[in-house]
Amino acid sequence: MERWSPPPPKLCPLAFLLLLQLPTVGSLEEFLVIGPSDPIIAVVGDNITLPCRVSPAMNAEDMGLRWFCSKFSEAVFIYQNHQEETEEQLAQYTGRTSLETDLLSQGEGNIHIHKVQVSDAGRYTCFFRKEGFSKEAHLELKVVGVDSVPQVHITGPEEDGVRVVCRAAGWFPKPQVQWRDSSGKKFLAFSETLAQDIEGLFSVEAALVVRDSTVGNVTCSILNPMLGQEKAMAIFIPEPFFPKASPWKLVCVVCVPLLTFLVLGAAYYTWRERSIKVKERQQREKLCQDKENYEQAKREALKAIGELQANLDQRKAGYLAAWRKAQLYADWRKDIFQTWPVTLDPGSASPEIAVSHKNTSLTLKDTAPASEERCSILGLEGITTGRCCWEVEIRNEDRSFWALGVCREDVKRTGWYQESPQKGFWVIGNAEVGFGAFTFPWTSLSLRQVPHRLGVFLDPEEGDVSFYNMTDGSHIYSFSQVSFSGTLFPYFMIYSGDVSLSISSVVPGPEPPVPMNSFPFSQEEPVSSDSGVDGAPPGPTSPLLC
Repeated sequence: MERWSPPPPKLCPLAFLLLLQLPTVGSLEEFLVIGPSDPIIAVVGDNITLPCRVSPAMNAEDMGLRWFCSKFSEAVFIYQNHQEETEEQLAQYTGRTSLETDLLSQGEGNIHIHKVQVSDAGRYTCFFRKEGFSKEAHLELKVVGVDSVPQVHITGPEEDGVRVVCRAAGWFPKPQVQWRDSSGKKFLAFSETLAQDIEGLFSVEAALVVRDSTVGNVTCSILNPMLGQEKAMAIFIPEPFFPKASPWKLVCVVCVPLLTFLVLGAAYYTWRERSIKVKERQQREKLCQDKENYEQAKREALKAIGELQANLDQRKAGYLAAWRKAQLYADWRKDIFQTWPVTLDPGSASPEIAVSHKNTSLTLKDTAPASEERCSILGLEGITTGRCCWEVEIRNEDRSFWALGVCREDVKRTGWYQESPQKGFWVIGNAEVGFGAFTFPWTSLSLRQVPHRLGVFLDPEEGDVSFYNMTDGSHIYSFSQVSFSGTLFPYFMIYSGDVSLSISSVVPGPEPPVPMNSFPFSQEEPVSSDSGVDGAPPGPTSPLLC
């Protein structure tokens, strides 16, 4: 009984025309290139075929075929425009490659490499191209060399035994050598020397000393670790070849070392007794000399201590009487601080910051909306070591909210944040509560007026950040004994107001200093520091201590 099937649906003329326009399977431009998944192993000097084919099978005579090594430019064989091209071919493959042209019509791009060399080993790529569409396949070629059978020779007696040498050449990769006796037991102690010729093939020489006169045959085997192929050669060692032991030899072996030991022992005892007496005499002389030197040094030390104590008492009295009148100026620091060419980093700026004048000046943009967030920017280059300083000129400094100083690279500067040493900021500036240092809690700095020109002096190694009024050279504030970690960056912040901060490339000297008995601030307004103790004496770098 025949199986019933429904009649085919009727197609309208328009659908029939559309079907005629669809490409057939044979006209598809897309294809795959397939090569062997397992490595191909070739023996040095043989011819080898590297296979690949196009899938689905199609005529590849009009395609471009390129075989290359690890890089596209390292061409092994090129077939294009129905002919072989050799202009880009590597020199080592010239005249050694050929194509199976009769198989191109079936989509196969097999090539032959003649007289395989060690340098031919590696990863190869079969690359087909047709009208802008290309595909490739990869395969690996491994080269081995198994040339000569090992040659074994007896070279003569050595160390109460017989020395046997095994030599072999023309092997690749590095062969493995083994020595066995007639029962198959391996000899573990033997010397081995390897050498490699200009073609990359290895030659080996293994020397074995056989001390057992009953061993009979010994076998040298050379193994290729890649193929697992082994070649061996055996040799018989007659018993008369082994040296005979003489009875006087045992006597010499025992007596000579014993006599030598006795002579050396007597000589050592005599030398030791004499050395002890010489050392004792030298020690007595040295003790007497040391005692005289000690007494002389003691007298000189007591004299120097008295002079130093008198000088110290005098300097201490003068220091305690004058430290309240001391004025610290910025110009003495310039001699030991390097001017740092600070350039602003636009990439670190808040969107509301406008940077101008070769990235050395900043202000708020006219279009910046009112915000509760701080607008900040960092210097382009970080600082890790060395004393450095830079100067900032502030316009409208007393009618705006701003801050400047240094900060760590990893600080938070987005959203609302607080500047303080605990957060990685060491800055001063003008805030809603007045001018001061951004610490927690806030440190107010009582100055007659907000500085127009500020100098920042940074010493990462000593853990010090100091700020100076560059108009008169006076010290404003210092963050001392800070343990910095990581890279520090110049920091600038504007919160509100028509303020602009401009960086000077060169820190100029201050204006002529005020006399020591004339202060820009009152005696009731001492120099501030992060120690929190007002009126503390100057540090050890004060000019009064020099």
